[in-house]
Amino acid sequence: MTSWRAVLLSRFVVVPVAIAVIVAAWNIYVSLHAHGVLAGRVVDAAGRPVDGATVVLFAHDFVTQVEKARTSTDADGNFHFGNNASHLVQLQALDGTAASPRVTIRLWFRGQDRVLQKPLGLRP
Repeated sequence: MTSWRAVLLSRFVVVPVAIAVIVAAWNIYVSLHAHGVLAGRVVDAAGRPVDGATVVLFAHDFVTQVEKARTSTDADGNFHFGNNASHLVQLQALDGTAASPRVTIRLWFRGQDRVLQKPLGLRP
């Protein structure tokens, strides 16, 4: 007769329990990081923050990128979007005659919070 310890340590128990723990941990992570916040900075060619630049959020719509929202930067060049429900977006900064290249951001899940590590750089 097998002991309970041997049964509990068998692969038929350990593997499903490990999978359940991983799935639960992922769901907890998602629930704590799914506010749809996208944030970052806009700088000029010299690396100085740009006040009042327009940042455009494009969301993937079947085969194209469609403009979903716009916001302006503050005095430190920071911008913030809330309630993003897409997991494939592009950001572009505009200021008069200068523009940044579009930056594609792929998120792990819908509504994932993300702060850009590299600022959007304006080019004439």
